[in-house]
Formats: sequence, structure tokens, C-alpha cells
Amino acid sequence: MLASRCVAIAILVWMGAAGLDVAPARAADPDVAFTVANYPVEATAANAVAAKDQALADGQQAAFKSLLKRLVPVTAYKQLTRVENAKVADLVSGLSVRSERNSSTAYIANLDYSFDSNGVRSLLSGQGIPFVDQQAPQLTVVTVLLQGNPPAATSDTGLWRRAWSGLDLTHTLTPIAVKDLKPTIKTDTVQALMSGQDSALQKLKAEYGSGLVVLAIAEPDLPAKKVTVTLVGSDAVGGLLLKRAYRINDNDLDYASQLAAVVSLGIIEGRWKAIKAGIGEATASSNPAGGAPVWAASTGGSGEDVTLTAEFASSDQWDLIRSQLLDMPGVDALNIGSVSDRSAGISLKYPGGATSLATALGPKGFSLSNTGSGWVLRPGY
Repeated sequence: MLASRCVAIAILVWMGAAGLDVAPARAADPDVAFTVANYPVEATAANAVAAKDQALADGQQAAFKSLLKRLVPVTAYKQLTRVENAKVADLVSGLSVRSERNSSTAYIANLDYSFDSNGVRSLLSGQGIPFVDQQAPQLTVVTVLLQGNPPAATSDTGLWRRAWSGLDLTHTLTPIAVKDLKPTIKTDTVQALMSGQDSALQKLKAEYGSGLVVLAIAEPDLPAKKVTVTLVGSDAVGGLLLKRAYRINDNDLDYASQLAAVVSLGIIEGRWKAIKAGIGEATASSNPAGGAPVWAASTGGSGEDVTLTAEFASSDQWDLIRSQLLDMPGVDALNIGSVSDRSAGISLKYPGGATSLATALGPKGFSLSNTGSGWVLRPGY
């Protein structure tokens, strides 16, 4: 069961991301992304030799599919059916064993599959399938545990850290260095980041000496059988604030943490692919006055689409509006597309649409009204 879960996690990872200069791209091997590392395989058969042969054959097929999901933007996944009959064995350029064990009828291993970069490029280009093989500059991901009453932020070196460290952070399109939370980043700063305060983001960048740093904050809630994960900071695309909850099944926090790390990496990688492939803004930060980032948050995308303009008289009012929307039950798929000194363009999903959102915001001191040219959100004071 454990081995099967590890295989499932590995398959998901390749299916599924003030005044400081962003580090330039490293002079790395241009073909590094064509290796799928530490890929788990397993098989059972009549004997050990047959089991190993079956595991290696199945593994190269699965690893190749993972590679394609890594390189191809999610919006083009349907086009991959054009290459589903490709002769994968002809595209494998190398295989190395990280670990293996077997019995008389079973074989289990972790393998590194390397694929012929030119062959894969030719295959995709020949079918007109878009792909991205350029790695982003390295991103620092800081694993943080937020728990207790009142909540306290600490540098996590347990399950959450191991979940990230177990991923292939070298060959991904968005290379990652996992680091500790610095003692200078206190709980109040972490909470300010989670509420979208720009000053906290600038402090985070300054403390790590980089414009490319993201906190991965895990909030386990065992009685509620869930772990909530918040990604907040700035990656190669721009400002990022995303919150998702993951169910803890069978009290297995380890598995839930692994799944959350897989999805989180996929989000970061997906943002980079969208920008490099020219598909969309991928919530990239604009450069408004004061360097305020653009944020995005999602927990699954339920509800009706709402598009509105937030108007405010000061940065404090903007922080208040943004915090309210981020924390408001029912608000989902929040995307802030542009920010100026006095307004911000926002899209989100909410059950019942804009009218229901206006009703819910009224008692909280906000006015959301239809001006005829669109919905406008303002503080009610």
C-alpha cells in the first residue's frame, strides 16, 4: 500500500510551480528538464526477473508521460493524444538506479530516466504541441508549520519538509532550494503575508536577499481531518498567494503532506509554463506604484464568476479589501489582475454570483454595487 501511494504521488508531481533584483537564469544544462528523477516503479510477476522487466517497461512509459506533462502547458494536455503511440524505448537515453529491492515475485525501485532531448522536442514540434523546456531561475521555498492556539509559525523540519525534499527539485522547470524559516520572520510577519500585506512581502525578500522566495505554510487540523497549505511570496512569474485545503484520510498526515507538496510544485511550475508559452498572465505581477504585487488564491474554483473593480483611497483600505476577500468563506479562485494607486481589477467565484456577494459584504462594512458599467467594491466608510 505504501509503495502504491508513493507511485501515485510521483505520477501526480509531473502532472500537475522591494527593489530587489530577480536573479538571472543560471547557465544550466539546457537538457536538464528531460530527466525524470527518483521515479518509483513496482511490479509483481511469476518470478523476480519477469517482475523487474515489467517494472522497467511500465516505468519508462509512465516516466515519459510525466515528462510530457512537465513540458507541456496544461491547456495543451489534450493534444498529447497525438503522441500516445510514440516508441518510448527509442527516446530513453539513460537509466540509473537509486534504490531497489525485490523478492521472488516482486520488484520495487526508484529510478532516474533520461530522455533524448532532441528526440522529444522533434516529436512534440512535429505534432504542433507547445512545450517549455527552459528552466526558471532557482526559487527558495521555506517550509513553515503554523499551529497552536494562538497560532505560532515555526520552521518545519518534519513531514512537511520531507514532503518537499522528496520531490525532484532539480529537474523540474522551476528548480527549488528548500530552506529554513529565519528567526527574523516572526508569526506576525507570516500572518501579514497570508493576509496579502505588501510590506510583509518586501520584508521577506529583504531577509532572504532575493526576489524569488515563497513560504509554503502548512496548517494541520487533525480533528477536522485536513491540512491547509498557503503559498505566499514571489516566484519568477510574480507575486503569489494561494491557499488550498487537503483532506487527511485514515489519519495519514504524511500522505496528505506529500500530496500537498506535489500539487504546490505543480502550481509553481504551471505558472512558469503559462508565461513562457505565452498563454496568459498566470497572475504575474504588474509594476504598479509602490511595487505592489498581484495576488491569486484558489481552493478549487466553485461558485459563479464575478468580475469587479475595487476602489480605495489608501493602501490601508486596499489591504483591508484584499484581506476581507482572501478570508471570506465562499470566495474562491480569487485573481487580482492589475493594481493602481486607487483601484484594482479582481475576478473570483462566489456562490450566487455578484448579488449574493454584495449581500454578504454589506454587514462587513463594504459596498459592492452595479454601476451600469460593472461591479464596484468600496469600503463602506
